[in-house]
Amino acid sequence: MENKLFRFTDIFKETLWGGHRILPFKGLEADGRLIGESWELSGIPGNESVVAGGAYGGLTLTQLAERGGSALLGEENFKRFGTRFPLLVKFIDAAQPLSVQVHPDDELAQRRHGCPGKTEMWYVVDGAPGAYLLDGFSRQVTADEYAARVADQTLPEVLRRYDVRPGDVYYLPAGRVHSIGTGCFICEIQQSSDVTYRIYDFGRVDSEGRPRQLHVEEAKEAIDYVVTEPEARREIEANVPAELVRSPFFTTGAYRLTEPMTCDYADLDSFVILICTEGACRVACGEEEVKLAAGHTLLVSAEAESVTLEPEGEATILESYV
Repeated sequence: MENKLFRFTDIFKETLWGGHRILPFKGLEADGRLIGESWELSGIPGNESVVAGGAYGGLTLTQLAERGGSALLGEENFKRFGTRFPLLVKFIDAAQPLSVQVHPDDELAQRRHGCPGKTEMWYVVDGAPGAYLLDGFSRQVTADEYAARVADQTLPEVLRRYDVRPGDVYYLPAGRVHSIGTGCFICEIQQSSDVTYRIYDFGRVDSEGRPRQLHVEEAKEAIDYVVTEPEARREIEANVPAELVRSPFFTTGAYRLTEPMTCDYADLDSFVILICTEGACRVACGEEEVKLAAGHTLLVSAEAESVTLEPEGEATILESYV
């Protein structure tokens, strides 16, 4: 491919629970919109990322995959997914709690919706005082108790609550009941799926005064009722690669950089996504060089054998691939 580094235009999502942090985080002027999500890299139909500049500027992510094939995605990924990009990356700003929800696994999602399931991870970029999230059951719960607690609005009482701080990492396999709580600002990396079963919505109504649709019955089969172990906090040492999540769906690591680092991808048969969550750095691949600042995302093609990251002061970079 003529380029190996790709930037994309922003896709902003206004939501009932969104806040005002995403635009300033990305170096843009704040406005009055309640932006809950910025879709950084998406192949979801109707919400596809578009290449910004370069030889492929104006192409959607799917069109780019059609042009690049295995050179962009990697040979095994191209065999497995075709031109459907397998990951979705977002920034999420929760000024209010998101609904308590669950996502189906691959088998159930394919059977019901003809699409992949949704396993995801969260990296906490920032948290306002008191920021929290809910992740899994705190004790054994049956399907009947789940239904009863949804009916009497006590479901959050049996979910595990975490007070969050920047740098925390949470891995949420499909079937895990969860909610992003008030004050969280996170980066979400997930399978490319937009199927969500909303279970409990804190009694909220939309702009027209109507409660949002719940999917209580649909969620019953999707939920994993097993009690989850508490999440462990992870510390990232400066200038040392740190693996955060390794799963069948994606692997994600992090770099906290104070000096240049070269990432060797010669033996990696996959594209790589680089996401800057703090500071800024220069990303160089051969003759190409781009600046990657906080709030921005870069796609590196599978053809790239290495990239060099040169921080401007200090920078934190997430790295994800399949």
